[in-house]
Amino acid sequence: MAKVEIVVGGMSCGMCQSAVQEALSGVEGVCEAAVDLEGGRATVVFDEGTTNLGALRAAVEGAGFDTG
Repeated sequence: MAKVEIVVGGMSCGMCQSAVQEALSGVEGVCEAAVDLEGGRATVVFDEGTTNLGALRAAVEGAGFDTG
């Protein structure tokens, strides 16, 4: 398992936070996703054999948010 922190831009409310968390949790191989609205970051634990950082960033961007 790997753990990564992704900078997320464009979140302004709890609905945004939920959307990012749902997008990350929906990626195959993600075991845990926690999104910090105030800090503008998401911490993700995932199986490196199943997914990668690029797929996680793509999920966040697909939900309408920026990754740093």
